[in-house]
Amino acid sequence: MATKIKISNASGTRDFLPDEMILRKHVRAIIEEVFTNFGFQPLETPALERLEVLSGKYGKEADRLIFKILKRGESLKSGMESGELCDLGLRYDLTVPLARVIAMNRGQLVFPFKRYQIQPVWRAERPQKGRYREFIQCDADIVGTGSISADAEIIALTDSILKRLKIPGYRIHLNHRLLLQAVTQNAGIPGERFNEACISIDKLDKIGWDGVRGELEDRQFNNDMIIRLFEILQIEGKPGFILKEIEKILSTSPDGQKGITEVKQLFDDLAAFGVAEDHLSFDLYLARGLDYYTGPIFETLVEKPKIGSITGGGRYDGLIGMFSGEPIPASGTTIGIERIIEVIKELQLFKSDSRSDTKVLVTMFSPDTRAESFKIAAELRAAGVPSDVFLDGGKKIGKQFSNADRRGIPVVIVAGPEEIDRGEVTLKDLLSGEQKIIPRTKLVKEVKSLLQ
Repeated sequence: MATKIKISNASGTRDFLPDEMILRKHVRAIIEEVFTNFGFQPLETPALERLEVLSGKYGKEADRLIFKILKRGESLKSGMESGELCDLGLRYDLTVPLARVIAMNRGQLVFPFKRYQIQPVWRAERPQKGRYREFIQCDADIVGTGSISADAEIIALTDSILKRLKIPGYRIHLNHRLLLQAVTQNAGIPGERFNEACISIDKLDKIGWDGVRGELEDRQFNNDMIIRLFEILQIEGKPGFILKEIEKILSTSPDGQKGITEVKQLFDDLAAFGVAEDHLSFDLYLARGLDYYTGPIFETLVEKPKIGSITGGGRYDGLIGMFSGEPIPASGTTIGIERIIEVIKELQLFKSDSRSDTKVLVTMFSPDTRAESFKIAAELRAAGVPSDVFLDGGKKIGKQFSNADRRGIPVVIVAGPEEIDRGEVTLKDLLSGEQKIIPRTKLVKEVKSLLQ
C-alpha cells in the first residue's frame, strides 16, 4: 500500500497565489525602480555557496542558522569517515555572496561599485509572524569607498523607498559601531567580549532592558559593568543633545571621537539628501548583532504593526577583505520586503481595482469563431494590453463572463458571428457594468481608453 503523502508546505515556506503576487510585484517594482534611480546596478548569485564561504562571517548564533547540504556520492562516504558531512550551504544573506563576487571579479568592476540584488535567502530558524525560513531579500550596497557619504546615501535610499511605498510612522534608527565599542569599554567590558555584549544588546526590542540585563548577567558581566553600560545607552533626546553628552563621556576615547565625528557628518549629509529629521533617530543602544559591522549601523522600525525592523544595514569594511586579502570598504542595507508586505497588508495600504495583471478576456463564442478571438488577442497584446483568450469555445458566454469576474479581469470582449459580419465587437467593463458595441477597427483605442 502506497504511503499517503502529506500535502503541506515545508515549515517556514509559503506559496504565493496570483492575488498575493500582484502585491508582491508592486512592492518589488517600486524597490527596484528606486535602486535604479539611485544609480545601483543589478547582480545575481547562486543559491548554493561553499560552506567555507558562509561559515564564520555572521557570528556563532547566526552560523547555526545556515542550511547545510550533505556531500554527495563518494564524497559523502569519505565525509562520514572524517566527520565533515557537508560542503555546501544555502545562501544565508546577500552580503557575503557579494563579498565573494567582489573578491573574484575585482579587476572587471568599476569602483565605487553600487549594486542591488533581489533574491531568496534561507535560514534555519523558528518560523513566526514576519519571520520565515525562506524569504526574499532586497539589498543595496556601495563597495570601494570609505566615505560616510556612502552610508548617508544608503539611508537616503531607504527613506526614498519607504516614502514611495507610503509606509506611515517609520523611523530610521542610527548608531555607530565605534561608539558602541567605546561605550562598552567605558563600562569596563573587555574588548574581546564586545561582540558577546552586542548579541545581548541587539535583543533589546524583543526582550526589553530587563531581559538584556538578565542575558548579560548570564554571560557573567558584573553588575557595575551593566549599570554603567545602561546609564550611557539610555541617554535619549535629539541627535545633537546625545552627541554632546556622549562627547563628554568619551572624551579620552579615540574610537569614540572618530565615531562622533562620523555621526555628525552622517546627519549633515542626510539633511542635504532631504531626509526629514522626524524620520531619523539616534540610538546608542542600536547594536545590529552581526559581527562584521565596523561603522555606521541603521535599521527601520514602524509604529504599527509591531513586527521588528523592516530594513537594516551598516558599514562592513572588513568583510570583503576576508576573501580578497586586502581591505575593501563597503556599506549597504537590506530592505525587508517580506515584513514591508506584512505592514502593507495589515494597514491595508495597497489599493487595486484589479486582482489580476490580465486586463482583457476575449471570449470564444464558438469553435467556429476562434480564429477571430485569437486575432483580437494578438492585436491587443501587440499594443501592450495583457489579454487572455477563453480557449474552451463550448462554454456558454455567461460562464466566460463569470470566469473573467472571478479572476478579476476588468474587460471582456465578445466577437460572435453577427459582430464579425458587421465588423464590430461587444466591449463590456465589468467594474462599471457598462457595455457597448464598437467598430472592430477602434478596438485597441477603446480598450486603452477604458483601462486608463
